[in-house]
Amino acid sequence: MRPALLLQVLDREFQSTRSGHHTPVMLWGPPGVGKSQMITEVANRHGVPLIDIRLSQMEPSDLRGIPFKHGDRVEWAIPSMLPDAERHGPEGVLFLDEITSAPPSVSAAAYQLILDRRLGNYQVPEGWAIFAAGNRQGDRGVTYTMPAPLANRFSHFEVDLNVDDWAAWAYGAGIDDRIIAFIRFRPDLLFDFDPAHNPVAFPSPRSWEFAHRALQKFEGQPELLSGALQACVGQAAGIELAAFLAHLEDLPDLDAIIGGERLPAPREIDLQYAVAAALVGRAIRAREAEEAPVVWGNILNYAGVFPQREMGVMMIMDMHRALGEPLFAVPEFGRWATEVADLMLYES
Repeated sequence: MRPALLLQVLDREFQSTRSGHHTPVMLWGPPGVGKSQMITEVANRHGVPLIDIRLSQMEPSDLRGIPFKHGDRVEWAIPSMLPDAERHGPEGVLFLDEITSAPPSVSAAAYQLILDRRLGNYQVPEGWAIFAAGNRQGDRGVTYTMPAPLANRFSHFEVDLNVDDWAAWAYGAGIDDRIIAFIRFRPDLLFDFDPAHNPVAFPSPRSWEFAHRALQKFEGQPELLSGALQACVGQAAGIELAAFLAHLEDLPDLDAIIGGERLPAPREIDLQYAVAAALVGRAIRAREAEEAPVVWGNILNYAGVFPQREMGVMMIMDMHRALGEPLFAVPEFGRWATEVADLMLYES
């Protein structure tokens, strides 16, 4: 399932704790596709705490607690990391990460916690959702086959990568427009991992964020930039990104476009992607400015300049994902939509 839809599922599952209909959710996917980030985003959206437990680093007693003698009985000290309504709050997210990397003895200790929401005398507070994530066995990570009793305690979703969803996230996260443009130009490089070769650096949503950081740090040092990019996303993708960045010197004057000049679009397709991504970034950064409707209107007008109308549609759809309904109020939007009515794809 694509990330935008998975976020809706996770949102609804969190809210369902209030009605008693919550089902623990297991997210499957290769490394670096954003499983942990999605669960963190859900907690942030609702303003609730997130307790991240890495089961791969635990012993069974870490979950079950430590036994101690109490009179004639042995009782168990509840681990402080588990959700407690008084200390952590009545609502939150309990995230069991790396669950497929946990030894069977540890995953067995989690059975009761996941399905029955309890461990011995400990009870998970009613307002806490339980989510988990892990890699598949073919992803070359340290993984164990998930036992059937544990698997049967979850609803299971596999994370499918989607360039539109990633671009929407990247704009919101402040990822450099040039990185977004490159992925738009080379969408097959959003994730390129061959488990058979077991590379140490490879393109993934996580490593493109690293590439963004490298660009901020080494842009003024060309002798270091290419190597830094390769260190983040692998040799082939890093070299290709460096060449793409060097080519951006031929971009048209973006300030002139924002100001309303109808400059011609670049002839090269990679530069067209770069212009489109840069203009979306400018539209987002102008959101709080008084002149935002004027900026958006000029960008909408420029959408019709691209030789391929699909490029303009992609640009405006990215703007809409970031800006939402206020974009509809700009007069130029209606004119643009009429011009591309035969190309528009409406998402349900």
